[in-house]
Amino acid sequence: MQLAVIRSRAQLGIQAPPVHIEVHLANGLPSFAMVGLPEVAVKESRDRVRAAIQTSGFEFPARRITVNLAPADLPKEGGRFDLGIALGILAASGQIPLNRCDNLEFLGELGLTGELRPVRGVLPAAMAAGQAQRTLMLPKGDADEAALVEQVIVIPAAHLLEVCAHLRGERCLDPHPRPSLATEADQSIPDLADVRGQPQARRALEAAAAGGHHLLMIGPPGTGKTMLASRLPGLLPPLAEQEALETAALHAISHHGIDPTRWRTRPFRTPHHTCSGIALVGGGSRPKPGEISLAHNGILFLDEMAEFDRKALDVLREPLETGRITISRAARQAEFPARFQLIAAMNPCPQGYDCDLGANCRCTPEQRRRHRGRISAPLLDRIDLSIEVPRLPRNVLMDPGPPPESTAIVRARVVACRNQQLARQGTLNAALSGREVDAICTLALDQRQLLETAMDRFRFSARAYHRILRVARTLADMDEAPRIETPHLMEALSYRAMDRWRASDV
Repeated sequence: MQLAVIRSRAQLGIQAPPVHIEVHLANGLPSFAMVGLPEVAVKESRDRVRAAIQTSGFEFPARRITVNLAPADLPKEGGRFDLGIALGILAASGQIPLNRCDNLEFLGELGLTGELRPVRGVLPAAMAAGQAQRTLMLPKGDADEAALVEQVIVIPAAHLLEVCAHLRGERCLDPHPRPSLATEADQSIPDLADVRGQPQARRALEAAAAGGHHLLMIGPPGTGKTMLASRLPGLLPPLAEQEALETAALHAISHHGIDPTRWRTRPFRTPHHTCSGIALVGGGSRPKPGEISLAHNGILFLDEMAEFDRKALDVLREPLETGRITISRAARQAEFPARFQLIAAMNPCPQGYDCDLGANCRCTPEQRRRHRGRISAPLLDRIDLSIEVPRLPRNVLMDPGPPPESTAIVRARVVACRNQQLARQGTLNAALSGREVDAICTLALDQRQLLETAMDRFRFSARAYHRILRVARTLADMDEAPRIETPHLMEALSYRAMDRWRASDV
């Protein structure tokens, strides 16, 4: 046999397109040529593969070796093809049977001793191999990650000799079991019962969790804004398997990696206010996901939102609407999902410390306007709930009284409300289209007049109009009401603090 074809997978965003490693041996002076748009790390595999084959006790053929990584127009990067190239050379030279590789795909970097080392981003490859109904062989260090995909058989190996013994039928390797999930008690999610007072903020947080709405909390330091935001993940149901796989795939191709025992936990990303726009949306010469994609199907918490660079914040506008981000570079383009729930917190004025949303603030009206102006109106328009979180009275802290509701109690209501929305329209209220809003969020005549008056008074945009109706529908669902009532609409209007402030600044 002088020609062998081994299957592998490349990485392109969160996709794993198939790659056929074609190895041909010809007569002539010994050489090793590699074609198919390989990058530097792939070209260097020639030396790794040669040393790994020889130190493993196999014969490296003294022939003209040509390795083609097809398709030729797909960029290949990293050491993920080392194992496939080595097996192709051994199969083409007749040292291992090629027919045993027909239903297998291979990933793995080779050390000079033949040791198999982990590679980054095997989860998308495992998902693609499962869809193709093929078995995936890879290094042991990647087995837990790849085994998250239920549809694929994962066979781990620690050395090139183990893979060859398996293909020869001498010593078969066992499939890797699926990793066990962490229990709810092991996840140590902060409890909502720790938050004292702030009944309106707790109510708004529950509404945000129930309908998937974006939330902005405005208040002086120490009023519990960050505390409330950190409790939101505990109010949300665990990710469905397909959602969890999509989210885990984004973390797998980034530098963060994933914890296979906690992969069903919703992500909670908290970037620092000094991060750039590229750090938020992703980028680089080889596009990588940013914070908004790492928060996919989870929460992006922007603490001290007004301290972020305004240009960095404005890059969130399109992903908040579309749920995706496309990163275009001269050499390549990548698209990443970015459907996240935005939770933000900020001080109402630049001075902050003495401010209690009342007369104690020492900032001038112009200073407050400039501070709030650091967040653009189009971005604020995409936030469903904007609430004030005032300073707590001393008696609430010193004599708290009966304990507040715990996370478990509130989560039960949130899950029931979400199930009601999914049964009615197949999506959460925050994701309703304009046509669905007209059909589901109907108002009586007096309610329409109330909303029109509020729109004229506070200069609500058409986007704000639809978001108010979505929030009102969520509040009605929380009360198990068949239609939106006037108290629900009035409460939804009360969650527009920034709109009221902007109207008063004019």
